[in-house]
This record gives sequence, structure tokens and C-alpha cells, in this order.
Amino acid sequence: MERSGARGLARSTTRTPASRAAAPHSVDPPGAQLWLFPGAAGLHSALLRRSEATRQICCTRRRLAVLERGGAGVEVHLLPAGSDGARKPKCIKLGKKMKIHSMDQGVEHLLILSSDGKPFEYNFSIEHARFQSILQEKSIIQIACGDYHSLALSKGGELFSWGQNIHGQLGVGRIFSSTPTPQIVEHLAGVPLVQISAGEAHSMALSMSGNIYSWGKNDFGQLGLGHTKKKDSPSLIEGLDNQKVEFLSCGGSHTALLTQDGLVFTFGAGKYGQLGHNSTQNKLRPCLVTELHGHKVTQIACGRWHTLAYVSDLGKVFSFGFGKEGQLGNGGKHNQLVPLPMKLTTSEELKFESHCSGKELIMVAGGNQSILLWMEKENSYVNLRRKILTLNEGTVKRWIADVGTKQWQNTKREIREIFSSSACLTGSFLRERLAAETTSVHLDLSKARSTFKELTQKDWITNTIATCLKDNLLKSLPFHSAHQEALEVFFLLPECPVMHDINNWESLVVPFAETVCKMSDHSSRILEGFWATLQESAFSNLVLMFKRAINAQLHYWTESDENNGHLKALLEMLKKLHRVNQSKYQLSENIFKIDELSDWLNFYGEAYRRSSWKMNSDTSDVQYCVIFSHFPFVFNILSKIKLLYADSLLKIQERKIRACMSLAGILEQEESELALMPTLNLRVRRNHLVEDVLSQLSQFENEDLRRELWVSFSGEIGYDVGGVKTEFFYCLFEEMTRPEYGMFTYPEEATYMWFPVKPKFEAKRYFFFGVLCGLSLFNCNVANIPFPLALFKKLLAQAPSLEDLKELSPVWGRSLQTLLDDEGPDFEKVFYLHFNVHWDRNDIDLIPNGSCIAVNQTNKHFCDSM
Repeated sequence: MERSGARGLARSTTRTPASRAAAPHSVDPPGAQLWLFPGAAGLHSALLRRSEATRQICCTRRRLAVLERGGAGVEVHLLPAGSDGARKPKCIKLGKKMKIHSMDQGVEHLLILSSDGKPFEYNFSIEHARFQSILQEKSIIQIACGDYHSLALSKGGELFSWGQNIHGQLGVGRIFSSTPTPQIVEHLAGVPLVQISAGEAHSMALSMSGNIYSWGKNDFGQLGLGHTKKKDSPSLIEGLDNQKVEFLSCGGSHTALLTQDGLVFTFGAGKYGQLGHNSTQNKLRPCLVTELHGHKVTQIACGRWHTLAYVSDLGKVFSFGFGKEGQLGNGGKHNQLVPLPMKLTTSEELKFESHCSGKELIMVAGGNQSILLWMEKENSYVNLRRKILTLNEGTVKRWIADVGTKQWQNTKREIREIFSSSACLTGSFLRERLAAETTSVHLDLSKARSTFKELTQKDWITNTIATCLKDNLLKSLPFHSAHQEALEVFFLLPECPVMHDINNWESLVVPFAETVCKMSDHSSRILEGFWATLQESAFSNLVLMFKRAINAQLHYWTESDENNGHLKALLEMLKKLHRVNQSKYQLSENIFKIDELSDWLNFYGEAYRRSSWKMNSDTSDVQYCVIFSHFPFVFNILSKIKLLYADSLLKIQERKIRACMSLAGILEQEESELALMPTLNLRVRRNHLVEDVLSQLSQFENEDLRRELWVSFSGEIGYDVGGVKTEFFYCLFEEMTRPEYGMFTYPEEATYMWFPVKPKFEAKRYFFFGVLCGLSLFNCNVANIPFPLALFKKLLAQAPSLEDLKELSPVWGRSLQTLLDDEGPDFEKVFYLHFNVHWDRNDIDLIPNGSCIAVNQTNKHFCDSM
């Protein structure tokens, strides 16, 4: 296989000044200079004559293509050129007065990009070939060719691929022979890309955040993923120690990366030394080229089996890898395992002095060819790094100034292009990523908020943005992506004021919520991680955005599958945010309460839907209306009480119906005779209330308790479900919670009770106390049971705090607060305390052997142990 055309040019984003290329006994001549390795006098002369009029050079093993300045046409030279350079080059023009912006080539095809962003393909293997138009409906900014496949990046941030795909080099998620039709690389949708490159049969993309994605052939590890399995979709390269990559270049089966700090990393095939690691071993992950460490490299370029690196501070170009055809410029035809400076002769190094800013070095590698072009900056080489559309301060001011002018239509088109593209929008607000930075979010939300606020001061711009989001962006959000930076648009969008406009709840907030709900668990966790980085005020605004949409949906409610779907998606969003709040923010639960539910919701219907869902939870194809009790955090206390009463009433009725059907023989009779009774009947004596209740409760199964409770006192009026039941629970709990009864203890000065250190009752009695609490609630009875908040925290596996202790025991709470507040040097002498307390008439060690361990300033987590 042959290394193909993306090898035309490699450069860093920084141009480094230089003045001349030293030649034996010569001075810097006017105009451009050119060095060709391997040298071919005829070809060198032909290229040098046109060097001032050269816009771009790219080459493969078989062809060297030169694009004229002005973009009128491409001159193609066959390789190897031979010493006389006699073979006449082929001239190819686009025609129709169209200008060519840039080009790249593969083994048998040439891909050119017109000045107005339209790609055209030319096939060398077809006699009398003509340019074929591709992607004419898109505006393309970058192109790249592998041996038999092509890539194109659009102004809107979409990446397209076509051609051969037997190794997955198209990145479309499946393997097949080939396709002439461009396919969108969906797996990179939403990622703001800044560069694309292609090797023999592998592809690479660099994002604006400095992340690298690779896919395709991987037999030598050229994808940098740590293995040699081919990939049919883009994978993120890891293991760069958080270095920000600014440029990448693909060789035939190896890859080179250039970082912000001028470091070079290589990986893939190393058979000829093209990795520069002083070995011929392959590397499966990016490895630093240590021989170049200490020098800031500003350009890199990969040929088929060799690599070039330019160190502008030294004015030297270093080469390494395959050199049998003289492409390394080392004065011979041998391979090099480490980077060495290129030479004019066997003894004289090629050097570009950097004391003058008049010229720049253009470094080209492709196939088995190396070309150095030393030219005036004013005759600038083609910009191969055109960027996707993004917002900047100048754009914002221009848009605002254009409102109501003749330029407004052009401005509207720009707004549509940016606010219809996840990649463009995200790329507009990336903050500068520093080397060795480990943060997961690279968005500048502060900049985004101020930009959105400025733009939405103008109603025309606001309306245009809202329309773009509704008609385009929300329909193409990359919810399927596993890549973190593609998902940043979900983090960014809620910062736009149009998302918080109550008039847009149905057109913007609902579709946004529905899209987030389609995410995989992995992507959803990434988004929740983003939310956890928000400031509390921004997080609260996010919660309120979805709450407002829910309230609006309730206000305009009509029963339909569509409305149920909308409401379910909005509630799922609150559920995700509630989970983040519990793990990170600990904001008041009230922020999630939807007070309108207490008047709006049919609680009996809610209880019935919940019961039906439970009975059919294993039936996946059954569709249900929204079940609010799946989102309990939205209920205020009144709603919870109403739902509890409705649920109890439903269960009582279900039990009555079941008992009656059993008695009538419609249902198979249950084993227990008690189960046939439609009600739960208790007959008790006032003087032996607790004993009678516990004795009778021990005869019932748990399901028997889910019936309506009827109570009667011996020797008094018969069963009554009203006042007698209320009196029953009042008397029962009053007796069992009395200090004298002994089930619970009351710290001094306290109105709340707690469990004794050494209970005088067995555990079963405490179990039945819990059953009685449940019976009271189930039968819609309010009882005074003076437990502190700490008990309910423990039931929810939450750790009680010092404030909870103050509620249970004010004396102990105040004392421990005094300990915590004291920062004096004589702490131990003043307090003389150990990890041991006297509680409930017992001495308790708070930690093992606590009575022997003194409390001091460094270990006073005494209150935690308490």
C-alpha cells in the first residue's frame, strides 16, 4: 500500500520567523528557495521556477501535485522524477472560472476544494477523467485523503467520509467494501473539530479541546488505543498525560502528534525508525520522542514511512525513519532510528536562521518524498486549518448592529448556521485548555451567559435563535454520543435565556428533556457530572426551568399519550437533578416540590395507576400514564398525606372485594380464616390495652394488616371506625411512650424520646411498635410519636448531625458545640474528657477502649462518635 496525500503539509498554529537557508558560500537570495529530498535536478528546477507562484504542494509515492497561486489549476508530476525531470507534468483545471482553495491526494484519486467550499474528485486511473462534484449542498472547509478513502469537514462541524471501508476507515460504525457516497461520521457529531488527517487506511480527527479521535486500520497500533484491533468508529486516544495536542499528521501506518508545548508524540509502525524512539518496535500508545525533548518543535509532517520535525529556535529540520530513497536528507540512503538534522551535503547541516521575520518555512512530506519550501510570508501558503463557524465578540457586535439593516438577511443566515450546530455552538465557548489540566469541562459558561444575554437584548435575534433551536438543533442533538465533549452542548443549552422563557416550554424545554432521556446510562452519568460542577445558583435555575415547564404542562393539560410523554420526560429530568443535588449540593428539598399537584392530581387515580403498574411491572409493552409517585421528591407534605390516604383506601377496598369473592367462591379460598374477613377486627380491654393488642397482632400475617381496622373496647359499644379508632391509637401510643413504661428513654430537658441503652423489652415488641405506627397511618390516623429527626435520617441511611443531637438532647448538644468552638491551647486541661459518656444511666465507650483515650484538639470528632 502507498502513503497518500494528507501528507502535503504539516505546520503548527504558530508561524516562526526565519531568514535564510544556508548554502555553501552563498547568501540569502531574493524570492523563494526549495529543497527536494531525494533530489531530482529537473523536478527541482521545475518546482523552483514556480515556487513564488505556489499555493500548495502535496505528494504520494507516485505523484507530486502543485497548486498554483490563485487556484487556477493543479500541476501533477509523476514520481520518481528521474535525474533529467524530462516527463511533462499533467495540468488539471477545475474549469468554469472556479478557483481551487486546497487539495489532497490518494493512490489513484485527487481531491480538491474550491474557494467557495465545494469538493471535487478526480480519478487518475480513468482515461480522460473529469472532476466529479461531491457534497455540493454543504460548505466544506477541510479535506483529507487516505490511500483509497476521503474525509471532508463542513463549516457547520459535520465530518463526512467516503471510499474504501474494509478496515473501518470511514468511521461509520460498520465494515463494508466501499461507498462513493459521502457518509456522515455520526460518532463525532457535536464534537467541534479543528483538523482531520488520513493515513494509508486509518483516519484521525483533532478537536478544539485538544482531544484526538482515531479509527480504521490498526495492525501496527497506528490508532494509539493500546491494542491492534481495527475500529469502525472513532475512539478517543488517552494516555497523553493531559497534554494539549495542536496538530496531528498521519503516515502510512504511523501517526505523529504535536502539543501546545512543542512536544512530539508518535505511535504505530516503527519498522524503519519512523517513530524516532531509537528502535524498530511498534508503539500502541502515544510515546514522547525524547530526542526532541528540550526543543520546541513548531511543525511536523509524516511521509509514508518517515517523519519530519522543525525546531524553529534552532532553525533545523529533523528527520527520522525510512531513508533508502534519500528522503531524510542525511547525505546518504540509510534509515534513522532517532531524529537528526537534515543536511545539504554529508557534512553541512541545513539551517534556517530566525533573526528576520520576512520568510517562513513550509515543510512537506508524502510518499517517500520530503520538500522544504522557504518563501516570503507575503506570498502566504494555503491555510489548511480553516475553522468551523463559531461566535466571538466581534461577531456578536456585528449581529446586533445589523438588526434592521440591509445586512440582516446575511446575519440571520449566520445565526442559523451557528445555532443549528452543536459543534459550532460548543466551539464558541471553549476556554483555553492549559497543558496538564485535568478538569473534565472545558466550557466557559460565564462567557456563554454574557454572550447570550447580550444577543437576546434584541427581539429579532432572540426569535431567530429560538426558531433555530426548535427547528434544527434540538432535532439533531448528539444524545447517542459516548464522547464527553460532544455532550457539552447539553450542559450549554440551558444557559441560553430562550430556554427559560415560559412561552418556549413546549417548543424548547420539552424536546430538550425528551432528548436527554434517550441518552445511554454512560452518557447520562457524564451529563450529571457536568451539572455537579455548576454553582448553586445556576443549578437552582436549571431545576426551576424544568419545574416551570411541568407547571405549564399541568395548566394546559389534556389527557393524551403525547402529553403523558412530555410530562414523563420533564419529571425524569428533575429525577436526574435530584440525584445530583443529593450527592453534591444538598439544597433544600423544597426546590423540587410541585405545590400545584396537591390541588391538581387525582390521588385515588394515582394510587390505582401505581397499583396496576406494580402488578404488571414485568410486562414491558404495557403503556401507563405518568405515575407521579415514581418521583416522590415532587410531593409536598399535603400531597403525601393525600396520596397516603388514597393508597390506604384503595388497598382496603381491594381487600374487601377479595374477601367477598373468596366467600362467594369466585376466588380460591385462602388458607387463613382471618384472611376471609373483609376487615381487621380488634377487641381489647382498656386496662390491658398493650398486651391485648400485641397478642392479637401476633396472629395476623402482614397482608392481613392491609384491611380496614375496626376496634371495640370490651364491655362498651360495638365496633366503630370513627372516634373509637382515634381514641384507641391515642391511648395505645400514650401508654407505650410513657417514660414509666420503659420502652423509650427521655434525655433531661428533652421533649423527644430515644431508645434505651439496655432495653427491658425484647426486640419483637419494638417490631410491633413499628407495625402499630404503620397501622395508624394506613387507617388515616394521626398519632403523636415524639421521635427526633435523627431517627428518620437513620431509617434513610443518612448520618445525623450535631444539630440533630441538639434537638434530642439540648444539654449534650450545647456541650459538644462548646467543645468544637474551643480552639484554646489548654483544651485537654480545661475539659479533661475521654471518648466515653454517661447516657441513660450507663457509661458508654464511643470508640473501642474510649474511656482510656483523651479528647484533644486533633481528635475531637467526639461529636461524630456521639
